[in-house]
Parts: sequence; C-alpha cells; structure tokens
Amino acid sequence: MTAARRILGPFGRVEGDLEVAVETVDGVVCSARVTAPLFRGFETILAGRDPSDALVIAPRICGICSVAQSTAAARALRHLGGVEPPPNGQLAADLVLAAENAADHLTHFALFFMPDFTRAAYAERPWFAAVARRYAAGHGESARILVAARARFLHLMGVLAGKWPHSLALQPGGTTRAIDGGERIRLLGILAEFRQGLEAVLFGDRLETVAGLDSPTALAAWAGSGGGGDMRLFLTIAEDLGLGELGRGPAAFLSAGAFGLWRSGTAIGGVPAPFDPAAIVEDNAHAWLSGPPAPPASGLTRPDADKPDAYTWCKAPRLDGRVMEVGALARHVVDRDPLALGLVGAGGGSVRDRVVLRLVELARLIPAMEGWVRALTPGAPFCTESAFPLQGTGIGLVEAARGTLGHWLGTVAGRIARYQIVAPTTWNFSPRDEAGIPGALEQALVGTPVDRVEHVVRSFDPCMACTVH
Repeated sequence: MTAARRILGPFGRVEGDLEVAVETVDGVVCSARVTAPLFRGFETILAGRDPSDALVIAPRICGICSVAQSTAAARALRHLGGVEPPPNGQLAADLVLAAENAADHLTHFALFFMPDFTRAAYAERPWFAAVARRYAAGHGESARILVAARARFLHLMGVLAGKWPHSLALQPGGTTRAIDGGERIRLLGILAEFRQGLEAVLFGDRLETVAGLDSPTALAAWAGSGGGGDMRLFLTIAEDLGLGELGRGPAAFLSAGAFGLWRSGTAIGGVPAPFDPAAIVEDNAHAWLSGPPAPPASGLTRPDADKPDAYTWCKAPRLDGRVMEVGALARHVVDRDPLALGLVGAGGGSVRDRVVLRLVELARLIPAMEGWVRALTPGAPFCTESAFPLQGTGIGLVEAARGTLGHWLGTVAGRIARYQIVAPTTWNFSPRDEAGIPGALEQALVGTPVDRVEHVVRSFDPCMACTVH
C-alpha cells in the first residue's frame, strides 16, 4: 500500500484560482481539501454605500455570470423596497438570465469539460479520434462552431439589456430596455439560429426530443439510436470510463427554483422538502475568516490570513447543518424530474449526471425562451420605479447556471450596513465545517483515481471568482 499527498493546481480553464490537496492510497483519493486562494472582498466594498450601488458593484464579482449576480442584487433590493415588476419586466429579466445560463452550459461543455478527453492518456480509446477532432483546444471543429453560435446568441443580451456583461438594465422593478415589435421578431430570429446550431452539432436531434428524455433507459436508447451529435459522443465516453459512478457527491440537493419551470426545495436522501433560506448558516472554521457560524443575514466578512487550521478563503454554507449540492442536476432532482431521479438513484450525483442534466436543461431552456419572447407585449411597461426605505433587510435568491445564489443585505440610515453573498461554488467547493464534515466536492473526490480528479472537479463547473467575493 502506497500513501501520498499531492497538491493539484492551479487548474486551467477555470474562472478564478483553484487548488486541490489530496491524500491518496495506491493512487486513489482518500481525503481532499479544496482551496480558493484569492480573496476579493466585494462584501466589504459594498458596506456603507447607497443600496442602488449593489446593481453596479455586485455584477463585477464575475464576468461569466454577471447577470445572475445582477438578478440576485435586484431581487434583494426588490424585497427591500417592496416593488413588483410588470409582466414584461419579469419576462425580459428571465430571458436575460436564461440566456446567460444557456451560454454558460454550452461554454462549460465545449471549452472547459470536453477538451480534457483529448489528453494523450486517452489516445488508445476508440472514441479518442472523434473527440480530438471535435474538441482539441484551439482547433476542435465542434468547439469552433458552438463558440461562434454562442457569440451570435449573446446578441440577445444587446437587444434586451444593452450589453453583456455588467448591464444596468436589470432593476428591482423590472428592466429598463423596452422591446418593440421589430425587436421581438429579431429575438425570435436569434433563438431560431441558436436552436439550429444546437440541434445540428450538440444534440443531433430536436431540442424537444432531448428535453423529453424521461428515464435512464430512454437516455440509453437515445444514445444508441445511431444519430449524431456531441452529447451522444459524451455518453459513449461516460460509458467507457465509468463516469456514471465517478465523483458521487452528497445525496442532498438544493434549489431556489427557476423561471417558474423548476420548483424550489431540497431533496435529501431522495426525500423532498421545502427550502427555508433562514436555515442557512455560514461556517468559518476552516476559512481564513474570523467569527462564529452565522446566517448570511447577520454574517460578517473579516479576513484572518494567519488563522490556524484554515486552508481556503471560501466559507462553508450549511442548510440545517447539512452539506448541499447545487447546480442543474440539483434543480432537476428537487423538481422530481424522472431522468434526474433515475440517474442519481438513492446516492449522490456523478460526473455523468451533472453533465447530462446541464445539457438537458439547455435543451429545455431554449423552447421556454421562445415562448417568453412571444409573450412580450410591445408598448406595455417594462419597469416599475422603486424607492428604498432608510432601514430594512432584503434577500435575493436566483438559480445561476452553477446553482443557487443568494444575496442578503441590510440597510441603516439609507446605507448598506451589511451585504453577504452565498454563491453556487461556495456551496459546492466549501471546506470542512466546525464538525469536520467535508464540502460537496471534497466528498465527491473520495474514491477517485488521481488521474481522474480533473473530471470530478470540472463536473461542478467551478466559478472561483464568485466563491470568494
């Protein structure tokens, strides 16, 4: 028996900095510690400012998921001010967030995840030539086509929000960019072109067919039906490498609900339950931060770079003391989707499960977006003006591409007294808590061959910039 300790990182093709320290026995991980090594301090920057400044500053946490941060900030201010957007404003805001989530799913698959299978270590696999031709870094055929399709798809952001990232169009009372009849037609054209690219290259089938897959049996039958598309190629790889058993996380999932399509709730050991945000506590036991465990609404961010036994700038959020996994897979498990439930079974999600549900969600989002565009009413209001009380609290919850994101703010004398953010990667990449319980990724890495660690890490689609806000 050979024991060893290794530090893996920094990881390429990851937003922000990430290191993973693993202890192995005979080349298999028996313990892991995940480190977010860069402190950024956005929560501290926001303190003392006008509440509306959150709409400008919070999205700068990340350039990849800035709309999700904008949406959470706008919802927190909406809660603070007691304002409701008109129907057009809600539809437009949902379209912008869904567009970012869809683009993130595509980016993860084409640029972050699939290139790992073009490594020389896989050169003898029967699928290697196909994946190298389609996803080799810099010149993969599919990657080039899908990235170009993504760029054209993001023109939707320009029409609805003026620009991306860091648009100011998202406000507590809706969106500031009204859409006329001609622009609505243009939005449908953008979506139609994106649909065509996804169906031709990524899925090799209609979006509705992929969206309708309702069991592992149906997924396997579809994968073996002889059609093309890179999702089928991934399923071939997953079957060959055993990705359906690799990277099993905690059997506890959380979602705040999204777009009226997927419900809010939790699923722990297969048992569904409501989601109570008041049950969230952030633990700093192994973070370079001081202070006892506290709910985000009353928590503080106080750096302590010399703290003993700390190994990351990431806090450890827990729900009723439990480690939770968030993301596309969690959204669909919580929503009782039969495909997600069938893949996960009674255990935690795997590398295959996370990627499959991210792609299936993409196939489900685009038809929904087409319906939302058709529901827009040119000439009707898109935004309701809002004012903020001098003192109060607000919470904004949203499902970003990577999972549940929450903003908590409190104001005193018309200024932000406290601002706390719990991001999806904060949930998934959290350190141990004061009870010594590892976070979701730390648990998922146990039992992983050291040469497959990268696949497990990437299956969570880390955004480390958001983690250490």
